[in-house]
Amino acid sequence: MRKFSLPLIAALLALAGPALAQDAAGAEAAAAAISPDVVYIFNTLLFLIGGFLVMWMAAGFAMLEAGLVRSKNVTTQLFKNISLFSIAGLMYWLVGYNLMYPVDGWTIPGVVGQLFSPKAIDPAGAGNAADGYSAGSDFFFQLMFCATTASIVSGTLAERIKLWPFMIFTVILTGFIYPIEASWEWGAGWLDARGFSDFAGSTLVHATGGFAALAGAIVLGARHGKYRADGRMQPMPGSNLALATLGTFILWLGWFGFNGASQLALGSVNDAADVGRIFVNTNMAASAGAIAAIITTQLMYGKIDLTMVLNGALAGLVAITAEPLMPSILGAVLIGGVGGAIAVLVVPMLDRWKIDDVVGAIPVHLVAGVWGTMIVPASNPDASYSVQALGVIAIGGFVFIVSYALWLVLKATMGIRVSQEAEITGLDISEMGMEAYPDFVIAK
Repeated sequence: MRKFSLPLIAALLALAGPALAQDAAGAEAAAAAISPDVVYIFNTLLFLIGGFLVMWMAAGFAMLEAGLVRSKNVTTQLFKNISLFSIAGLMYWLVGYNLMYPVDGWTIPGVVGQLFSPKAIDPAGAGNAADGYSAGSDFFFQLMFCATTASIVSGTLAERIKLWPFMIFTVILTGFIYPIEASWEWGAGWLDARGFSDFAGSTLVHATGGFAALAGAIVLGARHGKYRADGRMQPMPGSNLALATLGTFILWLGWFGFNGASQLALGSVNDAADVGRIFVNTNMAASAGAIAAIITTQLMYGKIDLTMVLNGALAGLVAITAEPLMPSILGAVLIGGVGGAIAVLVVPMLDRWKIDDVVGAIPVHLVAGVWGTMIVPASNPDASYSVQALGVIAIGGFVFIVSYALWLVLKATMGIRVSQEAEITGLDISEMGMEAYPDFVIAK
């Protein structure tokens, strides 16, 4: 290695100082001179990339649920996932988006937005840099959150619900229930005015889906044979843990779009840095959730339960979703770890109450979502515990009551549950007339 004398080094630094200062000043000037066109392009790109990552989560839910239901119900579960995604797309365009983002067009100020006002996007070739992003990219991104809410309900009610009542409920959930409660915060409604904070939807999306699922599970009842007369719970293992694991990893991947693109901007150095920080915290929370579930199941049952570990990772993701930007890495680990433990601890509680949640969506999305929302003030000084609690109670009460009433109406008018014979045979035959695994024949 060539050595330099100290005087020579000092001289070189002295000569380089003005040049370095000039470069720094030039960089600052360049940053300040970023054109509105560039900001528009980067923000739009963030929405589009985030949107298709969240859309990919639909595949994750489909694979997770297909793996956790029994083989005789897999086709039905796959159908429900593609149908709910399609229903969400149409309903969010027809009424949901403008109901959720009414701007100055509130029907009831701060509470209910514009009714029956289909979303319009920019005409072809007519983007406006002053808007900051394209209207189409924003609509696409926000739609994915709406569809996610419905996906949560699907897994809880698996293996015993009729298809048409489920799809009718999805129409109301994606067109009205979700957009109304989400407008209270993201649409600058009454909760936003009080300082409620839910960055990417631990409560607005995940707990909302969980409350709707809880209402449905109570009205629908448990699967035949799940809870025996002697009070014991009968395990009903899923058909394919490989698919369930694949679904979890797909959801984990999609969550980077879910949380990262919720920064809603990529047109500055600070925004780019924040998106990177969100990615890191999201990943660390998921990792901590999985590890917490591993430890908790080992301590509780003496063995590790893979399905609990998968849900532990998802619960960690749900928990960090309310505030993925502000916590330190250690904070994200703690938030996700508690979420993962919750996913394990709540399951036996539901079984004691005979609430049959096939895929564990209520512990993961509802309970871990509430936890993530309530812990926001620990890292975000602009949030308060009292307002966070107010938001959770208001959203949870609204979603549960409306969902419960809707499930009761559907039950009374058209019935929501298949017959016991159809349930024993499997919904693939009774509801769909086709099997996911036709080459596998059970010997009589």
